[in-house]
Amino acid sequence: MELTVDAINVKIGPRRIVKDLHLHVKPGQFVGIIGANGCGKSTLLKSIYKSLPASGGTVFLNQLDVLKAPAKKVSQKLGVVGQFNEMSFDLTVMQMVLLGRTPHKGLLEQDTSKDLAIVEDALTRTNLLDYKDRSFLALSGGEKQRVVLARTIAQQPEFMILDEPTNHLDIRYQLEILNCVKGLGITVLAALHDLEMAAEYCDYIYAMKDGAVHTQGTPEEVFNSETIEALYDVKCQTFTNPITGHLNFVYHIK
Repeated sequence: MELTVDAINVKIGPRRIVKDLHLHVKPGQFVGIIGANGCGKSTLLKSIYKSLPASGGTVFLNQLDVLKAPAKKVSQKLGVVGQFNEMSFDLTVMQMVLLGRTPHKGLLEQDTSKDLAIVEDALTRTNLLDYKDRSFLALSGGEKQRVVLARTIAQQPEFMILDEPTNHLDIRYQLEILNCVKGLGITVLAALHDLEMAAEYCDYIYAMKDGAVHTQGTPEEVFNSETIEALYDVKCQTFTNPITGHLNFVYHIK
């Protein structure tokens, strides 16, 4: 599934947070958005998945006009994994993941054997099958995030947005989540803080600054000392790790 964002603008009060931004994600790509805190990454993503209203521009998933389409229709194509997933009431892990089937069901429609099979597959993909009867609220932060990912997988989206999903997780959970998403083989747009992980997992990068695209390209094109200094106000050296072949970074304050 292809995403096309044209001239999107987002205001919060009188302030324009996202400014005439253009973005394109080709089918099957894993595209990253990077940038310092406050640059507009999450605001942009929230406008794409309709959590925040856009004040101008268009968002299309293939031929579906996302900003004008009913939320349920959008949810049948687009799934979201965010960074905060706290709840004030409790469900089992199985019940949480079953919520991913909601966009595909009618009012008061019961869960079917097909729904249960899809949920079991999502739990298996996220290594949560043994957790299905456990309380969601009793889980660790990393386990909760895997449950939310399983719920999104059960939604069977053709396009997934990751809104800084690994910010508060340790390295193991970060790798588990990104490996699982990459293995789905669907189109992904992800806001990421860890530049080394962005370089490893992303096919293409949009670097944001002050609500607009500062630069874009492949990780090799975007991740250089000049761009990173412009985005984060730090000195940086990049090099290719001789063991892994991945880009690594060394930072120091100017």
